[in-house]
Amino acid sequence: MGINRHSAAPGVAVVTVDYPPVNAIPSAGWFTLADELRAAGRDQETRVVVLRAENRGFNAGVDIKEMQKHPGHQALIDANHGCFEAFAAVYDCPVPVIAAVQGFCLGGGIGLVGNADIIIAGDDATFGLPEVDRGALGAATHLSRLVPQHLMRALFYTAGTVTAQQLLHFGSVFQVVPRAELDAAALQVAANVAAKDGRVIRAAKRALNGIDTQDVHRSYRFEQGFTFELNLAGVSDEIRARFDEDLAARRSGN
Repeated sequence: MGINRHSAAPGVAVVTVDYPPVNAIPSAGWFTLADELRAAGRDQETRVVVLRAENRGFNAGVDIKEMQKHPGHQALIDANHGCFEAFAAVYDCPVPVIAAVQGFCLGGGIGLVGNADIIIAGDDATFGLPEVDRGALGAATHLSRLVPQHLMRALFYTAGTVTAQQLLHFGSVFQVVPRAELDAAALQVAANVAAKDGRVIRAAKRALNGIDTQDVHRSYRFEQGFTFELNLAGVSDEIRARFDEDLAARRSGN
């Protein structure tokens, strides 16, 4: 359980997220994920990184239960800093990052895939930000890299989701494949990239980031400020408490 990294083929590093059952990542896990992505990029033999996950879905965001266990705001600060570091590690990785997404991709998962270079999705994959239902904000920066502006706003306000097939239509997902073929498809694309000259690939990554029209780091940090504000005002605690009550009621059949 946790984050692990291995070499799948010459030039191809694979970073796997494994926090069963739903990959809700604790604060320390986000920092570890950032460290593993950076380590993969520092290795001059690496030409491409595949970011994948075990379990039911690709990512369920931060571990809200961890924050609720600790009084005060330090757990929130740690989670937000961890997410910032992990998202930045994907974007700033010196080589392309391919995200292989299965099942649900929520919250922090959107931050990861929105900053990735290539997205390969299983045919069961769905993408969304349930932040407003949790009393938080964030990762609209990254959702806006996946869907058009007005759809992003509708999804954000409603906490709705889109399918991999819809993102394929928009061009943000490169391929949609049966879930059982997801890893093989991602590795096939990775092998194509890894076959190129690594010096050119690294220069290409710097060039593409350099011409990006959006400063993803500044934009996401701006969003995080409103999450802190909602928590300081006590709004987030109220919403999370209602969410827990509703969840308990559904589980009890009431």
